[in-house]
Amino acid sequence: MNPTTSNLSLKYTLFCEDVRVEASGSLSLIGVFHQIVVPQLPVGLLKFAVLNHWQGEGQQMTEVRILTPDRMQTIAVSQPSGFEVPPNGYADNVTVFVNTSFYKPGDYIVQTLINSSLFAERILPVMLANQASLANQDQSITQSEQVN
Repeated sequence: MNPTTSNLSLKYTLFCEDVRVEASGSLSLIGVFHQIVVPQLPVGLLKFAVLNHWQGEGQQMTEVRILTPDRMQTIAVSQPSGFEVPPNGYADNVTVFVNTSFYKPGDYIVQTLINSSLFAERILPVMLANQASLANQDQSITQSEQVN
């Protein structure tokens, strides 16, 4: 790990439709989700925000990119942006993508880079609505079998 990132910790990553900064300085998250379920593909999201909550200290450069499930193509890349975490503090970094398209179902990879090096990956499942209901049925069968 890079010495400038040795004390940096990514506490959580959230996906949502939008993030707004209120007059008080607090963040309002609109449309928080952990997966994308749609009736048909491809689907385009007008806005897609990635919120990273950092702890540690120091000035950093970050970028976020989204890869296809097979990791062979990048479907979105943010411009590098700087943020600073004060000593014993935290910082929130918001990346907003506009007109992002998902062409096939699967587990897309959302990567967070710090100072041009991969720091973390999160999975963003994209599925058709009929697949989601089948997955829920399979899960309920498995859960009920475990109960018995």
